[in-house]
Amino acid sequence: MKKVLMVAYQFPPVGGSGVQRSVKFAKYLPSFGWEPVVLTRDTTKMALRDEALLKEIKPGTEIIRTPAYDLTVWPSVLNKVGKFIAWKVLIPDGEVLWMKKALKTALERVGKGDIDVVYTTSYPYSDHLLGLEIKKRFPDIPWVADFRDEWTNNPYLLDKPHRPSRMEKEKAMERQVLSCADALITNTPVMKDNFVRLNPGLDLEKRMVVIPNGFDPEDFEDIKPENKQNSRFTLTYTGALYGRRKPDKILEAIGNLVSSGQVQKDKILIRFIGSYKPDVLKNLIDKNGLQGSVELFGYMDHKECLKYMTGSDAMLLIEGGGPGSEAFYTGKVFEYIQTSNPILAVIPEKGAAADIIRKTKTGIVCDWADVKAIEKGFAALYTSWLQGENNIIPDKAEIARFDRKTLTGNLAELLNNICKNPV
Repeated sequence: MKKVLMVAYQFPPVGGSGVQRSVKFAKYLPSFGWEPVVLTRDTTKMALRDEALLKEIKPGTEIIRTPAYDLTVWPSVLNKVGKFIAWKVLIPDGEVLWMKKALKTALERVGKGDIDVVYTTSYPYSDHLLGLEIKKRFPDIPWVADFRDEWTNNPYLLDKPHRPSRMEKEKAMERQVLSCADALITNTPVMKDNFVRLNPGLDLEKRMVVIPNGFDPEDFEDIKPENKQNSRFTLTYTGALYGRRKPDKILEAIGNLVSSGQVQKDKILIRFIGSYKPDVLKNLIDKNGLQGSVELFGYMDHKECLKYMTGSDAMLLIEGGGPGSEAFYTGKVFEYIQTSNPILAVIPEKGAAADIIRKTKTGIVCDWADVKAIEKGFAALYTSWLQGENNIIPDKAEIARFDRKTLTGNLAELLNNICKNPV
């Protein structure tokens, strides 16, 4: 069996949506003749922790852990200082401290001579810088760089760019990674188009492939679909709320429906599960007169979260608009699809996420800024629930394309090809 060194700072027991892609690749690669050797951080002092995710990994998998030096988990009054240093001072991210210390370990492991391919995944982008250093020392070993999100063209960075000197430095880092990697992966077709357009002369059209996120049917095996008899129409959002990803418009729309009498307040329940600022949400709930109709939960482990999702009547997807927003979709959209619940998507109507929902026929797309459209979408799902109907008929063949095992097969094919035909 061939071996791939997977450089993934975000790896179990780290929790959060960013972990899913790496852990599923590591889980299914052995089925395609590839043994993962994972280089990641240690298991102490994590912002989000999910021990259950470790069960996804095949027993005996080689996992190399090195100290994290995570400044964002500094205690008490030092916490803000640590976050400032990690996000505003260190380049390209706070994890560069881990990368520099982990490099020696990485080189020693590759030096044993049994690694066939190096795979790095971002975020953090420091993972790719580690891959770049390995490539310099071992130029004959193919390197694959996987971008879960864009780097210098990331929408959140476009909204709040770094100082010009830092932006130029990061663009130079990014271009070096794009130039030196033997193959590259992006999450969406639009993201690939952006990389190709913004980096002329690097032949990215040929070297870059699209492998989207997906869902793992095995995650749902122990969660039997319930004969739901919720006393209130239950709409659930899972994940983080930050930056452009705000619940303002959806709560305004629901508040309008309640105040106009189109929706009964005691017949609806909106649930938020994940990472957010409780005070901000509570203010929005009060502002829109939705007290008693919204439940707030913190981060919960993946399996527990899936139970809440499958027990809902509909799923809520939120993504704000702005420059670059059309390029990506969050990984949660595929798990939403797998619940078989209709999706209310409050997102850019011309973006990648909207395309997925339309192609799979799994929900209603409402442009993130159009409150009237959101009102109409919510009212349609609410009315269907009241009448015991389901007007959303998914395209199962299209959905099957996003099975995590199938997607890992695509990655394995890329690894096989790059071993046979190194650039």
